[in-house]
Amino acid sequence: MLRRSIHTIVRGALMTGAVGILLAATLPLQVAAQDRMPMRIAVEGAFPPFNYLDANNKLQGFDIDIANALCEVGKFECQFIIEKWDDIIPDLVADKYDAIISSMSMSLERRQKVAFTEKYYNSPSVFIARKDSSISDVSPAALSGKVLGVTSSTAQESYANHLYPDMKKTVFRSSPELYKGLADGSVDVILEDKLAIYDWIANTKAGSCCEFKGPDLVDITYFGEGAGIALRLDDKERLTRLNEALKSIEADGTYDMINAKYFPFSIQ
Repeated sequence: MLRRSIHTIVRGALMTGAVGILLAATLPLQVAAQDRMPMRIAVEGAFPPFNYLDANNKLQGFDIDIANALCEVGKFECQFIIEKWDDIIPDLVADKYDAIISSMSMSLERRQKVAFTEKYYNSPSVFIARKDSSISDVSPAALSGKVLGVTSSTAQESYANHLYPDMKKTVFRSSPELYKGLADGSVDVILEDKLAIYDWIANTKAGSCCEFKGPDLVDITYFGEGAGIALRLDDKERLTRLNEALKSIEADGTYDMINAKYFPFSIQ
């Protein structure tokens, strides 16, 4: 998804980045840790299949695999920090970590606060409702009287607040809570990143209740031009190295291999 602001202490845990078996055959040999540039990477850890904690409390997902590949190719010594989404940009600016690799959409509002790399994937947003719902038209007039669910501090929340100002809304703390609210009828319809919710709809029993409604939403003002890696505005060296590393993993097939692990179609 493309996703999602303000101060609080980092509530996450540090984890040493490691390149998985999937990448081992294609990545260069590791260099000594002292030759690498340190990079603390913030992720939300609650946005499957992009970033989440597995049953063993280990970070997994598309964002994590991409981050590990970039750390190897770009010669970074990386640590992961799990951070609340509302705090993720303010704490980057406050130098509590160096980068955000967490499906962050590159909206115009965010570009005023942080620098972004080139995009590493793209995804539209979309409305989702239960299959037994009468909803077909998702215009503001047609959804009048319905309850809309969104996740806190996301591009989707901003879009809904501006374009659906009169609609009653329920704001959830995380995507899993948002999906549960739709499935159990707490809300009538939700607005979410299409790729983020794809696996839930296609591959889970709970998600089989629901389906996409209306057209894909690709408004650059709110959803940006894809997901990018966020850095502090003055961090020119990491920005350059990360962009070079992105080009490298795209050219050598590593990106495609990670893509295929999570999606049966290209998300670039």
